[in-house]
Amino acid sequence: MDTKLPPSTAHAGKITGSYLTTRDGTQIYFKDWGPKDGKPIVFSHGWPLTADAWEDQMLFLSARGYRTIAHDRRGHGRSSQPWDGHDMDTYADDLAQLTAALGLEKAIHVGHSTGGGEVARYIGRHGTSRVAKAVLIGAVPPIMLKTDWHPNGLPIDVFDGIRAGVLGDRSSFFKELTLAFYGFNRPGVKVSEGLRDSFWMQGMMGGLKAEYDCIKAFSETDFRADLARFDVPTLVMHGDDDQIVPIDGAAKLTVSLVKGARLKSYPGFGHGMCSVNKDVINRDLLAFIQE
Repeated sequence: MDTKLPPSTAHAGKITGSYLTTRDGTQIYFKDWGPKDGKPIVFSHGWPLTADAWEDQMLFLSARGYRTIAHDRRGHGRSSQPWDGHDMDTYADDLAQLTAALGLEKAIHVGHSTGGGEVARYIGRHGTSRVAKAVLIGAVPPIMLKTDWHPNGLPIDVFDGIRAGVLGDRSSFFKELTLAFYGFNRPGVKVSEGLRDSFWMQGMMGGLKAEYDCIKAFSETDFRADLARFDVPTLVMHGDDDQIVPIDGAAKLTVSLVKGARLKSYPGFGHGMCSVNKDVINRDLLAFIQE
C-alpha cells in the first residue's frame, strides 16, 4: 500500500504548548496524557463535541501506561475557527499533521461517530505507516445518507432538520439532542443532567460555521474507498440502540468493507456509550489494545 502523504500535508505542523499550527495557520488544541514513552492511542471525537468527550477513556488508559492524545477538531472546542476546511479531507490532513508533529509511530486510532469518519479518511489519504490498529465506535462510515447503493441510510430530510436546528437555536437544539444521543429518552433510563450539560457546553464552544459545515461532512461523505485501504486490525463497536447512527446502516456494513474487521455489538447501548457505559467500553477497548 502506498502510504506517501499528499504534497499539501507531507510536512508536520508546528507545536507550541498544547496547540498545533497547521500549514494553513489553523491552531488545533490537543491533550497529550500519560507517559510519553507509552504506546500511543489517538482519539477523534464526534460532532459537535471536543477532546473532552474522551476523558473517561484517556484517564483509564493513561493510568495503565498508555500515551493518550485527543484533539479538538478545527472549528470545535478550543481550536481556532477558520472559515474554510470543514470537510473530511482537511480533518484527516490536520490529524496527519498532528501525528507527524508528535512523532507518533504504531499508534492506535480510535474514532467515535464523526471521528470514526475522520479516522477512515486519515487512513484512506495517508495510509497506515504510522497506524497499528483502528477502532470505530458508533462511527458514521460507510455513509450516513440514504443513497441508491445504501438504502439503509437516513434521508436528506434528517440532516436538513439538523441544519435547521443548528441555525435556528443551536443552544436549545444541542440540549434536546442529548436525549437521543445518550439514550436518555428510553423508558426507565437514569438521566444524567450533568452529562447533558457537558455535551451542551462542548457544543457551544465550537463555531457556528464549522458545526454547520460539519453536518454535510459527517452525513454525505462516502468512505467506501477509505475503508478498502484498511490493512491493520480493526474493531468496530456499536450499540444496537444507537438512535443517531443506526447500526444497520453503519457498523454492519463497515465490517463487510474492512478486511478482517470484527464487529462488537452492544445490546441496548446508545450512541453515547463511551460515557454512559464507559466501564464496559473501557474494558473492551483495553482488551483489543492488548491483543
